Amino acid sequence: MYANKVQKILPSLISALFIVSLAACNDDKAGAKAAATQVAAKVNGAEISVHQINGLLAKATGVTNENAPRARKEILDRLVDQQLAVEQALAKKLDRNPDVLLNIEAARREILARSYVEQIAAAQPKSTDEEIKRYYDEHPDLFSKRRVYNIQELDIPKNAGSVDELQGYVSSGKSIEEIANWLKSKNIPARGSAGTRAAEQLPIELLPQLAKIKDGQTALIEGPQMLYVMRVVASQAAPIDEATAKPWVQQFLQNQRNGKAVGEEMKKLKDAAKIEFVGDFATLAAAPTATAPAATIADPKTPESKPTSSAANALEKGVAGLK
Repeated sequence: MYANKVQKILPSLISALFIVSLAACNDDKAGAKAAATQVAAKVNGAEISVHQINGLLAKATGVTNENAPRARKEILDRLVDQQLAVEQALAKKLDRNPDVLLNIEAARREILARSYVEQIAAAQPKSTDEEIKRYYDEHPDLFSKRRVYNIQELDIPKNAGSVDELQGYVSSGKSIEEIANWLKSKNIPARGSAGTRAAEQLPIELLPQLAKIKDGQTALIEGPQMLYVMRVVASQAAPIDEATAKPWVQQFLQNQRNGKAVGEEMKKLKDAAKIEFVGDFATLAAAPTATAPAATIADPKTPESKPTSSAANALEKGVAGLK
């Protein structure tokens, strides 16, 4: 399982480094060869440094003290493959190919922009224990009163029909199937789903209302952009204590703070910059920006380097989706 995780992240890391390597090789031709740190391997005379390996290792997930040697070897093997591919690319003069040059420039811009954003994020203060506790206390449905729900659900665009009419039909005690058929007869689009989901796998703004629905009941919940007809087939209490929640809440609050700081900085830069859109892009730029749909908490696989209790895993999924 660990090997799968490392192999999933390594290709993207290596591919980024591959582009940078092509650029570096061009710089070498100009006489700007960088001095390597400790050498891990040489491929036809070209050095692969320990610094390169450690840089990729730091970005890999699921790496522990126990499996670090294996991860380092996998990274080194891929760097060797990369260097061989780079040599062939240069031999075939692919570094002069217009598409390759565009990709190199795009990668350079991406790296510089990301570095600037990371610098802003790194300057933000860390979340305090008081902030973490307050967030925990303010979201009991996600933590202390967390539940796992078996739900039947219909998602309806908010502007698709009369909320009052739908509320009346739902309140009459109809089944989900009957409500779905009624919506179809009214030509109101609806997307149905069913399954077992924990609180953190549901839109966070729905949790307070969902917690009021008893097992066997059906209710209409109004979200920012959608209407949700939800029937709670069954539910089970699955609380998460504050100690377990703390590292994940801390990460979420930090991500939230970092995102706000980056957004404010970009707005300031845009306000100060002279930006002109030309041709068709001027029309596109003038069009109103569509509002993003309400975020639903994602369900990523839990990295093996994180706590493995079911409660901790579930909370991590919730915090990940809130980023």
